[in-house]
Amino acid sequence: MKKFWKLAASSVLAVSLLAACNNNDGGTNAGDDTSTEKIGNGDVELVFWEFGNTGYDKLIEEYVADNPHVSINLQNSDMNDLHDNLFTSISAGSGAPDITMIEEAQIERYRNAEHAFANLFDFGAADISGNYLDWVWQNGENAAGDFLFGLPTDIGPTVMFYRTDVFEEAGFDSSPEAVSELITTWEDFENVAKEIKGKTGKMMTDAGELVFNARRDQATQQYFNTDDELIMDEHNQIKDAFNYVADLFDQGLVGDIPLWTPEWFGGMGEGTYATMLAPAWMQGVIKDNSPEEGVWSITTMPEGAGNWGGSYLAVPAESDHAEEAYKFIAWLTAPEQQLKAFLGYGLFPSAPAVYDMPEFMEYEDAYFGGIATAQVFSEAAQQVEPVYKGRLYYPVDDEMKQALDNVSAGSDRDEEWKAALDRIQRILDR
Repeated sequence: MKKFWKLAASSVLAVSLLAACNNNDGGTNAGDDTSTEKIGNGDVELVFWEFGNTGYDKLIEEYVADNPHVSINLQNSDMNDLHDNLFTSISAGSGAPDITMIEEAQIERYRNAEHAFANLFDFGAADISGNYLDWVWQNGENAAGDFLFGLPTDIGPTVMFYRTDVFEEAGFDSSPEAVSELITTWEDFENVAKEIKGKTGKMMTDAGELVFNARRDQATQQYFNTDDELIMDEHNQIKDAFNYVADLFDQGLVGDIPLWTPEWFGGMGEGTYATMLAPAWMQGVIKDNSPEEGVWSITTMPEGAGNWGGSYLAVPAESDHAEEAYKFIAWLTAPEQQLKAFLGYGLFPSAPAVYDMPEFMEYEDAYFGGIATAQVFSEAAQQVEPVYKGRLYYPVDDEMKQALDNVSAGSDRDEEWKAALDRIQRILDR
């Protein structure tokens, strides 16, 4: 059943990574046919593939008004469809757009296809590298750092969402400042989980995989080195994350409810657990499934932050207008436009200059108790450490999640760790 839900959830997550951060009520195009909108009447037409509810059509109108020689054919489709179509077109050498959005979780899929994309360094991208967070920029480069696949759009810095009512029921001050001070380390997280369980009978979180994700994403090394060699059994960080979650399972402090299931969504509104370690775009998911204002709040995670989600804009090599395409995406991802995308559609900026802009700093959300949520997320974004993921990151990560599922069901953790390594090795040997 868990494997079924993980497969079913992939399409939900696909559109959620970019669009669920939307603070408005607009939906995504999941399951719809591709929609097309030509903006402008210029002689140079750029075909732009996007997914999710980005609001880029409004920004495009602004761009073509100032650049009347350009028109942009904006084509919006489901995220999975976009990446499948992109992979097919670059493999065939025809049919790719002038500009494509690539979700950060998918960029590894194209690492071995540099020839199919323009190197944005050739257009002077190095001159604007300082506009973006270092780790975001590095994730858009190849391992050697001499090829740039795309310019960063939004990101998904991770924080700790928490139920103020559960913390108060356990006798704690529920203000963001107090909770942040209460839980500064992972040891604190476990200790507070014990107190909450003892005083309320509730779990710290209902999805242990989110705890694993949080610790994994704080690691300075994960599954592979830059030569794509498996290293997870050669350093302690991933195994420590695995054992930490196993300890929480053993004590009944966290659950193992699959993400995106009705039960998982239900717990969000019913207050059956205290925290959710998740990215900025989870705001929209929480609001949709737990509509009461002032119950959920947001603070920093223990010991830093990670990132889950975000996108890049790339220029396929077959474009006849690569220079014009680059000029447009450089404009679209500049701090000024990223602020507009945040205020209009909730896309969290990858450009740190936005974090000092008054409209950003003063942004408050009544749903989360009127706190300055943008500042909490920007603090997390600046704590993320760059880490190399590798082309087979996601199949390996799936095996780790399967091992954790088995541990939660009662299997021996050491045996599951070894079994996961064996399955991973078979994947690498294919």
